Amino acid sequence: MTGLPLSELLLLSAAMIGAGVFAGLIAGLFGVGGGTVIVPVLFYAFELLGVGGEGNLHVAVGSSLLTIVGTSWRSLAAHRKHGAVDEAVLKAWTPWVGIGALVGAAVAGFTSMQGLAVVYGVCLAGIAAQMGLAPDHMTLRRDLPTGWTRRLVGGVIGALSAMMGIGGGSFGGMLMTLCGRPIHQAVATASGFGMVIGAAATLGFVVFGWDAAGRPPWSLGYVNLPAAAIMGIVTTLVAPYGARLAHRLDKRVLKKAFAAYLALTALSVVAKAL
Repeated sequence: MTGLPLSELLLLSAAMIGAGVFAGLIAGLFGVGGGTVIVPVLFYAFELLGVGGEGNLHVAVGSSLLTIVGTSWRSLAAHRKHGAVDEAVLKAWTPWVGIGALVGAAVAGFTSMQGLAVVYGVCLAGIAAQMGLAPDHMTLRRDLPTGWTRRLVGGVIGALSAMMGIGGGSFGGMLMTLCGRPIHQAVATASGFGMVIGAAATLGFVVFGWDAAGRPPWSLGYVNLPAAAIMGIVTTLVAPYGARLAHRLDKRVLKKAFAAYLALTALSVVAKAL
């Protein structure tokens, strides 16, 4: 990034590559697009290197959303090879998830860093609690909602995911398991939400952050192009390996590991921002 010593540029690049490997595995395992790794890593990296300012968390979220497009596509393709994706659910839900993502990007553009951090932390903590503490077979209804309920819930999933820089697997996966779907099918199908969330919300973060102050160099709106490029390439290459691993793990192990990671991530970002 402009104005940084070569040593710090190399350190930042190495950190992004390492985080990209981890994010790709997380994306394949849990269908979350890797955003739960990318957002805190970029946020901390920008802060530690003294680049940007008030817009750093927004840029971390926006950059994460751009990487989600390719990662989710690769993850979805790998899950399809295992026959785990419910194509009917994917087709019916993605338009409403995409509309919600655009709305979420607009709201994020007018939200302070502290406010965005609270949304991020509270939502992740809620997902972690559900995944880690709820009984394995807990359901709220027999199947997924339809009609206007589906449109509303899909929009909320897209909006919250966009504000957090995640791919929809967290909320989509949680919804599907609460509606009686197996965890592996939920993870596989929800990974497909990431493509539409990433594309729609990235456009929103570019537009609504176009003239924003306090952004790291080489940022297009609230999207940092070098960060998104490095982490996007690495996570896209690694995601299929995570998807393969997901089909070899016990579903209880999958849920507990996911919950523990989300809880730690939520605490770290909120603590840093506040």
